[in-house]
Amino acid sequence: MSKESRCSVKICGITSIHDARLAADAGADYIGVLVDVAVSERTRSVTQATQIASESPIPTVILLYNRSTSDIQEIVSQVQPFAVQLLGQESPQQVEKLTREGTCQFWKSVYLPAGSPKNVDISAVQEEMQAYCDAGADFLLFDSVDMSLEKPRYGGTGKTCDWNVAAGLISRSPLPVFFAGGIRPENVKAAIETIRPHGIDLCSGVEASKGIKDPSKLERLMGQVEQAD
Repeated sequence: MSKESRCSVKICGITSIHDARLAADAGADYIGVLVDVAVSERTRSVTQATQIASESPIPTVILLYNRSTSDIQEIVSQVQPFAVQLLGQESPQQVEKLTREGTCQFWKSVYLPAGSPKNVDISAVQEEMQAYCDAGADFLLFDSVDMSLEKPRYGGTGKTCDWNVAAGLISRSPLPVFFAGGIRPENVKAAIETIRPHGIDLCSGVEASKGIKDPSKLERLMGQVEQAD
């Protein structure tokens, strides 16, 4: 299957040039690097992210969490990524300001509760998606928020949300959507065939240990992605 016709793949939580190359060699389309995200064990400094982005064979998406517009612009000018993924509660107004003056793509995370909650406010999520589309975002990413912890954890949970809810929202999305949250080689084919996202995004599902990617898991993952309808 050609890269154009299959589901796109972003390997996130990349912590080294070595792992960026592993992801590229396996056939991934993008890498993701967390920059100064205090809650993540996989975070990197701006300097480290710049180095990884400059040497990665595939486009780098940097992940930022609730930063000011000027901070984001400063980091973009240093790292020169392909895209910025905004992980936090950044408003559509902030996204609009960034996309108007931006030199790269802007992707926005939208969170669905982990597990199978009965009370996902579908219309509120749809409004949020439309607002980010109107603000000029290039892609949306659905990820899980784990509310079972003392402080809710947004993304990087390794937990899945309700796939049927996600599939319904993605089918009506005004923008292409990457799907994240609990994806691994064992379930990626079913996830793609059930949810039909533009792309999938994962981190812990292809790790040997926290922040270190596993080449055999990456190869198994990409094999399963190729087989998905």
